[in-house]
Amino acid sequence: MIDINIIRNNKEKVITNLKKKYQEEKIPLVDKILTSDKKLRDIKVKADELRMNRNKISDAIGQDMRNKDIKSAEKKKEEVKNINEQLSTLEKEEETLNSSIKEMMMKIPNIIDESVPIGPDDSCNVELEKFGDPTIPDYEIPYHADILESFNGLDKVSSGRTSGNGFYYLMGDAARLSSAMLSYARDYMIDKNFIYCIPPFMIRSDVVTGVMSFEEMDAMMYKIEGEDLYLIGTSEHSMIGKFKGQIIKEKELPITMTSYSPCFRKEVGAHGIEERGIYRVHQFEKQEMIVLCKPEQSMEWYNKMWQYTVEIFRNMNIPVRTLECCSGDLADLKVKSCDVEAFSPRQNKYFEVGSCSTLGDAQARRLGIRIKGENGNYYPHTLNNTVLASTRALIALLENNYNKDGSITIPEVLRKYMGGKDKIIPITKNEK
Repeated sequence: MIDINIIRNNKEKVITNLKKKYQEEKIPLVDKILTSDKKLRDIKVKADELRMNRNKISDAIGQDMRNKDIKSAEKKKEEVKNINEQLSTLEKEEETLNSSIKEMMMKIPNIIDESVPIGPDDSCNVELEKFGDPTIPDYEIPYHADILESFNGLDKVSSGRTSGNGFYYLMGDAARLSSAMLSYARDYMIDKNFIYCIPPFMIRSDVVTGVMSFEEMDAMMYKIEGEDLYLIGTSEHSMIGKFKGQIIKEKELPITMTSYSPCFRKEVGAHGIEERGIYRVHQFEKQEMIVLCKPEQSMEWYNKMWQYTVEIFRNMNIPVRTLECCSGDLADLKVKSCDVEAFSPRQNKYFEVGSCSTLGDAQARRLGIRIKGENGNYYPHTLNNTVLASTRALIALLENNYNKDGSITIPEVLRKYMGGKDKIIPITKNEK
């Protein structure tokens, strides 16, 4: 949610931003907000005048009572009663207008950074930089589900019976390798002085609407029936929510945290072959990072954060690239965002494994997170970035470390989490 002063003082900037984000249908909201805002401010002025008048009359009633002028006091009491009735009406109007303005303001997207490329959808995202040389070996790399099944690492038949499509059992070395990647990502972030945290995996609706748009919520979140609780789609939501309604001392900034959690998403699995694998699923595990910082430091942190993800993947022998998200591909609260994509030698293309975003003060404003500074309180900027999402990272690792004999070379940084093992060997049909 942007500062309403931006709409009051720079209406054209907001309209231009809506056009850049291909959300022209929201332009009429700007004038509706301004009209409602003026009415609200007029009501507040009138209410304040009534309260001042009521105070004066109340003082006069006291004087009348001291002078034993009961008739005059009773007349003035009627005036106070009339004022209270007017105030009651105005306060109800004020409450209704506040609610209406907030609802409309929540639909206005954040002002994007000037560096964001303009385009309607992800087809206009711009490649920034490649890290590592993509290599396609002279032997065939099987589909990742087949690789996992070659060492009894994946069972989607059983998960279909227990949970339906979009779920999976990881087993044996596959499960251990997934956990090893998450452990390595956790320790890497701790070494970068991020505080490790395991957050709540369910959050209330006021936190959900504080960290994301209504459209994102409907598309992603699973609601707990009969309770005001949602399963998290990513731990950044409960991590940012941790500071809801808090006033933080400026000397505590920046706040840097890394979190582990399972993630739950409603997204429907892709058709065809992807339904056999673990690329698009309803449940996975993730290591995340968040930062709360001074506004002037947010871009510096943004660039640090995506570089951490790049380094983690390169340390696992996975070539990656960064992709700048265009205006139409940015969620409403985001100021700027880039994706980290891993190379798939099987498909000879890159696929998304993480996303880094700065959201300005939008989340802090929605959640009432403020910083107590020398010159008064202000809203911090919030940032989030995927350190490592288990399923997609596992796919990238398997493909880029697959050997001709069907074995998987375990990257050196993961071996201490795998009991010193340096390879995963496929199981022969007889062994199965």
